[in-house]
Amino acid sequence: MLTPFKENGEIDFDGLTMLTELYIQTGAKGLFANCQSSEMFDLSEEERLLIVKHTLKVANGRVPVVAVGNFGTTIPEQADFVHKIYDTGVKAVIIVTSLIAEENESSEVFEERIFELFHLTGKIPLGFYECPQPYKRLLSAEQLRKFVATGRIIYHKDTCLDIEIVKDKLKATDGIDTFGLYDAYAVNAVASLKAGAAGLSCIQGNFFPELIVWLCDHFNDIDANGSVNKVQEFLTSHMEVIHYAYPVVAKYYLQKRGINITTFSRTNTDTFTSEIKDKVDCLYNEYHLLNKELTANLI
Repeated sequence: MLTPFKENGEIDFDGLTMLTELYIQTGAKGLFANCQSSEMFDLSEEERLLIVKHTLKVANGRVPVVAVGNFGTTIPEQADFVHKIYDTGVKAVIIVTSLIAEENESSEVFEERIFELFHLTGKIPLGFYECPQPYKRLLSAEQLRKFVATGRIIYHKDTCLDIEIVKDKLKATDGIDTFGLYDAYAVNAVASLKAGAAGLSCIQGNFFPELIVWLCDHFNDIDANGSVNKVQEFLTSHMEVIHYAYPVVAKYYLQKRGINITTFSRTNTDTFTSEIKDKVDCLYNEYHLLNKELTANLI
């Protein structure tokens, strides 16, 4: 989820209400609040809790909500905030893997701290997020299997960008019904879903969530095979414009959809130039043509 801000930089809770409703009304099966797209590293502790509580209030039980919770310089501090996030009512608290250990620290140190965090957070359901910031720490298939086997991990947002690694992770966790892997890399969307991913958790969902929902619903539909291929090609061919100056570009795109939010971002991004604006305008028009074709093919 995105965090909308007012022009003065304050959180726009009316805008957050509109965004939450948009995600739900377009068919999202769950919401990931307080994540990198939410600009979580540029929020205060109080703001992180407020946006999670507000999202839960608006969702009102219609879909589950998860949120990042392991902020703090030590594992006990992270565990304390995990409790605070869980107490808001989320289904699970998500752990950013790169906040557990420094980039130069070993896998052994990382695993030791994960199990310490497990111990300090009781039976709270948890998930993993291989967030690219402050650096990207990827889990191996064996690590994921080990953690999921504890019964504590129900969610994994994968950012490895490698479909073979995704397949290895899915194979390593196969048969565990309480766990789901969600690929963040839209280029591998169809391949990941066909390999057994529980769904997608990609930033494209902040532009056209209904398209991501459609793909999750139809990726294995033989009658829609041609359309599935077109959707995958659409996602792949527009990766550059969607990622450039993100999340500003996403907020601008949502403005074009009629969502009354600003493009203000606390995150230091690339400059949102007139050239990028034109590319987003083209993306908007191309998406509507694709959506019209999908609708016609399904009638």
